[in-house]
Amino acid sequence: MTGFSLRSFISLLIIAFLVLSETCNARRGRHWTTSSTSLYKKKGSKMLTNSPSKGYSATTFNVRDYGAKGDGKSDDTKAFEVAWTAACKVEASTMLVPSGYVFLLGPISFSGPYCQHNILFQLDGTIIAPADAEAWGSGFFQWLDFTKLVGITIKGSGKIDGNGAVWWHDTPFDDPTKEESKLIIPSNNTMQTSLPIPLNSSLGGRMPSNKPTALRFYGSSNVTVTGITIQNSPQCHLKFDNCIGVSVFNFSVSSPGDSPNTDGIHLQNSKDVFIRSSNVSCGDDCVSIQTGCSNVYIHNINCGPGHGISIGGLGKDNTKACVSNVTVKDVIMHNTMNGVRIKTWQGGSGSVQGLMFSNIQVSEVQIPIVIDQFYCDKSKCPNQTSAVALSEINYQKITGTYTVKPVHLACSDSMPCIDVTLTDIQLKPLQEQYHMYDPYCWQTFGELYTPTFPPIQCLQVGKPSSSTTQSNYGQC
Repeated sequence: MTGFSLRSFISLLIIAFLVLSETCNARRGRHWTTSSTSLYKKKGSKMLTNSPSKGYSATTFNVRDYGAKGDGKSDDTKAFEVAWTAACKVEASTMLVPSGYVFLLGPISFSGPYCQHNILFQLDGTIIAPADAEAWGSGFFQWLDFTKLVGITIKGSGKIDGNGAVWWHDTPFDDPTKEESKLIIPSNNTMQTSLPIPLNSSLGGRMPSNKPTALRFYGSSNVTVTGITIQNSPQCHLKFDNCIGVSVFNFSVSSPGDSPNTDGIHLQNSKDVFIRSSNVSCGDDCVSIQTGCSNVYIHNINCGPGHGISIGGLGKDNTKACVSNVTVKDVIMHNTMNGVRIKTWQGGSGSVQGLMFSNIQVSEVQIPIVIDQFYCDKSKCPNQTSAVALSEINYQKITGTYTVKPVHLACSDSMPCIDVTLTDIQLKPLQEQYHMYDPYCWQTFGELYTPTFPPIQCLQVGKPSSSTTQSNYGQC
């Protein structure tokens, strides 16, 4: 009996020890679980401070979470500034402009240089500009301005609407579009001779004389713009200034053909630029390439209405201009003033060289091929001797219909164009009842590699006989 009791007692001790061990382990487990949950909550609350949007990561900054209302009436400029300040601090962050909202923004700068790299501006909603003069003060040259950034991308399915109609009516009627039209008006004078007058400011009053560009990038590298639409800009729609490494694709510009000075894409002092697969309808150049640009490739663009694709104007006010290595390929132009154009002022210096215009299809284009070294944006410009030197200009497979003149090549007396080549040029008048002009050349030297239609007999073969040689041409 005693032995049995002893064994029972020992068994009870063992069982008690096992129970106590399980209880202690369970407590340890509960204590660890509680600590982990508390830590998770703390982390979670910190993440919500950076990214309140449900369903988005900590690196996504939704403008709605920073006070933007998106009702199209409230001024959301401050909310965008605060959201940008937060996104700017995080590498590879996303600033989200969500779909389903219309955000009213005044002039705003999204600037570096202290921002982190590779920021994505995800534009899925609509951004609109103020239509009242008071919001613009004395005027701004840019509306949405991105400066000194590395790896900045704007993409999405959204729109930028510049409310340009309230600005266009203040354009002076000695606008350069009228001066250009002197070159191309048919003798039957069927062209429109004055600009229409759009609506006034929605709140009355005159808009500032400085008309802003809708979207500008300045001093930035590795810039991408894709998917979005910019419409009705007061002036230029999309501008790149002092940028290196630019990619624009699946992009759209939409403004009326009679909206003054509304270039689609404007490049200056920018290098390594690739523009492709985009649609541009505007009241000025679909693409404008200014001084300081090199290694520009434009491919698969639909242009029109507008003034075509232009290099220049260059050399204004006796300045030096340099443009090199530009390719424009696989472009469709419809109902444009020009096709592919080079324009320079008298009195300039520098050079334009290494240009290729290839596979350009034109339809109802007034003048498909233009070199104009007597460009003038006033009623009258003084004659000057010096000029920007033009060389190595190649036109290949430019086909379609024109309404005024097939070719206009007007080069400088003192600095003739050299190494101009034409291959597979087939241009037909749209309607025989128009008074058509023959191809025109002045001081243009080069070679016809194939027969052209119509025949371009005015092109001078070889080099100019004057003392001016290639080595004397403007250096850049």
